[in-house]
Amino acid sequence: MGRNRINSNYPNSRSNKTQVFNRLRGVMLISGGTFILAIIVSLSSEFFLRSVTSLLLAFFILLTIILIGVVFDAIGVAAAAAQEPPFHAKAAGRIRGASEAVQLVRHADRVSSFCNDVVGDVCGTISGAIGAMIALRLLYLKPTMDEMAVTVVMTGLIAALTVGGKAAGKTFAINKANDIIFWVGQTISWFKRITGWSRAIGGKRGKKRTR
Repeated sequence: MGRNRINSNYPNSRSNKTQVFNRLRGVMLISGGTFILAIIVSLSSEFFLRSVTSLLLAFFILLTIILIGVVFDAIGVAAAAAQEPPFHAKAAGRIRGASEAVQLVRHADRVSSFCNDVVGDVCGTISGAIGAMIALRLLYLKPTMDEMAVTVVMTGLIAALTVGGKAAGKTFAINKANDIIFWVGQTISWFKRITGWSRAIGGKRGKKRTR
């Protein structure tokens, strides 16, 4: 009888181990992807900023990075708040982007993790680094300015724009979740049509379309 219990529990323990392994693998992939993405974006922005002499253009780059973080944060929230049934009706009518929207909602956990954690955190880190570089340039151009005041004001400005933008984005994403996800689905569909890449969100492999 005890042997039967062991045999009946064996598939469950094996399934639990598989789930734990898949979660660990997902965490490692997200961590590795974040590391690579942060390096690429950081090097690109730093290289570009070094060649930029205009403070106005540097501020524009900073605002762009913050805006990217806000937009992706809203997409992550919208994916978790969106409803799947309306997209099935659109997919049945062969409306472009509807099937991609269904996949986004079905894999809302992955979408939210990528948009909020990966892109959001990377943008937050890089915006802080860009802000520090702008502060140093301001101090270089005007040595009479107080170093602590410039640093504190720049940090507060970045924090205010990031937090305020994400707060507004979350409110908008919750109220317009389906519209946002449908727009993202249309964008993905357009990208797949242009590049010929037919990978579905959550699919195991991606293949290019053969003509």
